Amino acid sequence: MRAHAHDLRAEVGEAELADHLERAGWEDAPLAPAERAACAWAEKLTLRPREMSAADAAGLRAAGWSDREILEICQVAAYFNFINRIADGLGVDPEPDLA
Repeated sequence: MRAHAHDLRAEVGEAELADHLERAGWEDAPLAPAERAACAWAEKLTLRPREMSAADAAGLRAAGWSDREILEICQVAAYFNFINRIADGLGVDPEPDLA
């Protein structure tokens, strides 16, 4: 999680939010309802991908996300899952300043 919090700080300058996410996770973070829906969706995709259905995407639409934004949410979540599995599979340690 530290690497992702580092990216959040660097990309959007959200140091306080990144600190909270790194320390406690997204569940009680100060997020807008649409952001909360996206986090729950990404968590489900990460932990229980076989349970995903069109209803999950419909839930994101109901939360205000466009189809293009849903695609981007999916691509980002899937990419991070993919690259983390590659690193785990190869036994790659995190960068020393992010460990």
